[in-house]
Amino acid sequence: MAEDFTTTKLNPETHLLLEQPLIRLPYELSRKNFKSIQVAVEHERKHILAALKATANASFTGAQAAPETIAAIDAMIARLKGLKRKMELVQAEENKIQASSRRRLEHLNDLYGIPSLADVKYEEWSWVRLNRLLVDYLLRMGYVESARTLAQEKGIEELVDIDVFVQCHRVEASLKRGSAAEALVWCREHQALMKKAGGALEFELRLQQFIEQRREGKLAEAKRHAQKYLAPYIDTYPNEFYQAMGLLAYPPNTRAEKYKALYSQERWEKLAAIFVKTHHELFSLPSEPLLHIALSAGLSALKTPSCHSVYASSSSNSRSSTTTVCPICSTELNELARNVPYAHHSKSFVENDPVVLPNGRVYGRERLLEMTAKMGLEPGQVKDPTTGEVFEASKMKKVFIS
Repeated sequence: MAEDFTTTKLNPETHLLLEQPLIRLPYELSRKNFKSIQVAVEHERKHILAALKATANASFTGAQAAPETIAAIDAMIARLKGLKRKMELVQAEENKIQASSRRRLEHLNDLYGIPSLADVKYEEWSWVRLNRLLVDYLLRMGYVESARTLAQEKGIEELVDIDVFVQCHRVEASLKRGSAAEALVWCREHQALMKKAGGALEFELRLQQFIEQRREGKLAEAKRHAQKYLAPYIDTYPNEFYQAMGLLAYPPNTRAEKYKALYSQERWEKLAAIFVKTHHELFSLPSEPLLHIALSAGLSALKTPSCHSVYASSSSNSRSSTTTVCPICSTELNELARNVPYAHHSKSFVENDPVVLPNGRVYGRERLLEMTAKMGLEPGQVKDPTTGEVFEASKMKKVFIS
């Protein structure tokens, strides 16, 4: 009984390894809000103090009439009211983030009240997690409405990040349509956080604007754009900068591969991929769907070298007489499991009276002869049930396990 409890005892720490994005994303959103409002307050403070000082000096020296002073004060009050409205919006969003964080922490804390994997509460908790993973997968694949409906039906809206992915997909779609405007707005809104991710995204967006101006023949405008937006990156991306300047001498119909690639419309797809990568890094989201990560962890406990063998089963080898119910050998999961490590087995299992065939494959003698008899081969022959090769029975060699 004690051994059964040990094998079914729940270890919450192992579950939390997969749940880091669940907590990190609200934290990153809260940090983004703090940075944005900090920048706004600092900007308005400098403007108000400068305007207040100028108005006070003008009033004391008599250089400004009373109506003008009152108008200047009203303008400052209007700016402060605008700042207040912005802070109220951020506060409302912050309250939503805090409520979501609280719900997520409660969800994870429920694990510590479940003593065993066999407990019915663990099954309920696991269903909630599975629904979360499915919503995350649907969002990443672009099925936003399906993800939203599933989250609403299961009551897990605070445990998933629909709005974050909606914004990501909107900007990604605009880039694929050939527009960098929304992506640049996103960069400005996340300027404080962009520092840790570097300036690759913004540089590539500005470079694409330069390319489009050159494509349209707007040379003067392209030069001004390069001086204002690309020149600051000359030390960071010198090769890309000088290559871009070469476009001024090469028209869009050039045959020079080095510059032809820059004019290619495929660059928009590259920009979309760079944006998604930067977006996920900023918000501590894994590049792969959480569902794939969870499946990979389970698949690695089942994977053996034969799972990706060309002789694995009848599905990959028409000459094979075996079938398999191994999930890794299935069409749906085979490719996903290709790069996961093999399972660690501390014990080996060998059939009784093992023999080795000339191709090096080992089987139990009794089972091998029984299967060969069913295949209707000539006497004195055996057939490898996996590869379909036929050998003389006399070539079988007994195997001794040491």
